[in-house]
Amino acid sequence: MKGRAILCFGGEDWWYHHPHANNHLMKRFASDNQVVFVNSISMGLPGPGSPEFLTKIRRKLRSYAKYLRRTPEGIWVVTPILSPFFSNPVWRRINRWLLIGQLRLLLRQLRIENPILWIAIPTARDMVGQFNESLVAYHVSDKYDANPVDTGGKVAFIRQLHEELITAADLVFYHGRQLLADAERGREKSVLLEQAVDFEHFATARQGVWACPPPLAPIKRRGKPILGFFGAIERWQIDQSLIEHVSLRRPDWQFVFIGNKTAPLQVEALPNVHFIPAQPYAELPAFAAQFDVCIVPKDATHDIVKYTSATKVREYLATGKPVVIVPIPEFEPMADVVRIARTPDDFIHQVEACLTTDTEADADRRQMAVRDKTWDARFSEVAELLERQLSERSRTV
Repeated sequence: MKGRAILCFGGEDWWYHHPHANNHLMKRFASDNQVVFVNSISMGLPGPGSPEFLTKIRRKLRSYAKYLRRTPEGIWVVTPILSPFFSNPVWRRINRWLLIGQLRLLLRQLRIENPILWIAIPTARDMVGQFNESLVAYHVSDKYDANPVDTGGKVAFIRQLHEELITAADLVFYHGRQLLADAERGREKSVLLEQAVDFEHFATARQGVWACPPPLAPIKRRGKPILGFFGAIERWQIDQSLIEHVSLRRPDWQFVFIGNKTAPLQVEALPNVHFIPAQPYAELPAFAAQFDVCIVPKDATHDIVKYTSATKVREYLATGKPVVIVPIPEFEPMADVVRIARTPDDFIHQVEACLTTDTEADADRRQMAVRDKTWDARFSEVAELLERQLSERSRTV
């Protein structure tokens, strides 16, 4: 796809989130198209008493300070000035006016007309029909109404926006099989868009070219094994009881969590549980190279985890490292290359099996499982679908 323009309403912030699907796809679109990426316009704020409240305010203020920047790939990233109170009818109208005004001015300056709208957050619903867009694609990456923090508790409002977007969109992309299977409307225009991996990048973790990163060195000196995790660290998603159970029974195992932490966790007090701030994407293979086992110790009973299709699992597999996760429906079909721990004691058993029986042939199998599941391949699929839809629309006009 060439010579098009895309206005992407991301479900994340370009500047501080671990790269999501939107990030990977838009970088590839930008090689032959104009791309404007709108940083997450929020689904709401947790209450002032929430542990996440001040962290989210600080992050957004830092993003506001950048306002409009151009990435090395040529993507214009904008953090529009808005209120986070989208569920309030008055503020919703004000935000609509503010957002349309800022973006129309930007598109005019960039000489962008008839963009494709790529929407990955329900609160961008009011933007449909405002930019003389040529196509609307809705990218569903989460069960949005299961998020107790980022919705500010306004789950019914978020669900309404989500359903309206499904109706308004020309194409609906679902990140995971569970999300697609539970879709009740718009099935005729729905497509499974599985997560992918920057394979060559993460495969370097197995090539022995990385020195131990300084933040990890003091932990490594404590001894092995290192059980590693990278990605967003949310208090309400991480299964702290699981970590405590394993940590107390295997005090020589070192848990390492790398990523943005929005609130303190109780397990921080445990002597073998360590938190490292988010690291540049380019350096993640250096950290993974030091892991003995990659883990996803999330709360498998939480709806947002049940519907997740975490990018990190495929990134872990690309490193060749053993992977132990909690039961997540999306990865049940991959049980031949990931170990699924169904209880805390089973988590211990699965990690011990990784440490004692894993082979180079097992590492080869893990990498082979994702070698062709790249973002380049996903981009080709998406670009072809968008181009086909645009051609069909032009024939009916």
